[in-house]
Amino acid sequence: MKGLTMLKKYLIPVLALAGFALVLFEITNQHQPDETVQQNTPKQTPFPDGLAGTGIVEASSGDIAIGTQVSGIISEVYVERGSEVQQGDPLFKIDDQMFQAELATRRAEKAAAEATRDEANYELGLAEALHAKSIISDEDYRKRLYTTKHAEAEVARATATEKAAEVTLQRATIRAPCDGQVLQINIHPGEFADSSSNTAGSTPLIRFGSVHPLYLRVDVDEYDAWRLKSDTPAIAQLRGHPEIQAKLHFVRIEPYLVPKKTLTGNSTERIDTRVVQAIYSFDRGELPIYLGQEMDVSIDTSTAGQLTD
Repeated sequence: MKGLTMLKKYLIPVLALAGFALVLFEITNQHQPDETVQQNTPKQTPFPDGLAGTGIVEASSGDIAIGTQVSGIISEVYVERGSEVQQGDPLFKIDDQMFQAELATRRAEKAAAEATRDEANYELGLAEALHAKSIISDEDYRKRLYTTKHAEAEVARATATEKAAEVTLQRATIRAPCDGQVLQINIHPGEFADSSSNTAGSTPLIRFGSVHPLYLRVDVDEYDAWRLKSDTPAIAQLRGHPEIQAKLHFVRIEPYLVPKKTLTGNSTERIDTRVVQAIYSFDRGELPIYLGQEMDVSIDTSTAGQLTD
């Protein structure tokens, strides 16, 4: 009985101390900054008087969503992901057998119209000679003249429909709108491509853009927008790897502020902030930087000199 009493006397304080230590441990862990947040928080600017922002890498041509003007089954895809192409190079092709048949029909119609015109011109020549000798009446001559004009009009109509068929056939091969790189391919031979799906927000058949140079779209808080100047030195660092840097060259400042979309993960960050977007260019070279990647940006606001290499 005495032993039980002694056990209760010391066990309760020990359990209380253990519980207190557990609570203290949990509280300490809750106040420790999350490593992920720390990694996603923009680094402090190295400039003595500068701005820190977050940028998204994008193509200098903008994100071009390649679509098709004609619907049909995809017969060939000429490029691969990452392919660099020149303006006018073929990207993919819609099965064009029907378009070729249509063009052949229009060309036959044009040939028939030209034959009818040639016959009408021949008969008009005879009518002119007979009319000059008063062998045929003025009315008969005018009928031949109108027949010839009608034949000329039919040739013009047939020529126009032939041209339209040629354009449709050309549109079956979708080509690069400018020099650039294939960023995504969302099609395969045998799939149906619908021309009506070329709407904003829909998945592009091919995502394309110019990557020489790359652009960096930098968000600067509206409260710091007044400090932003053109032609000021700026650098970008790869998130998590500050040793990977790119020197930035000023391109322009977007004149309209937009709601902030790119969040850094900072617990004190406001999500209702509006930002001014500054566009910078840089040469990727051999740097492992990809489109759509976030970078930490430092902008020197102490000077407004031209950037030099």
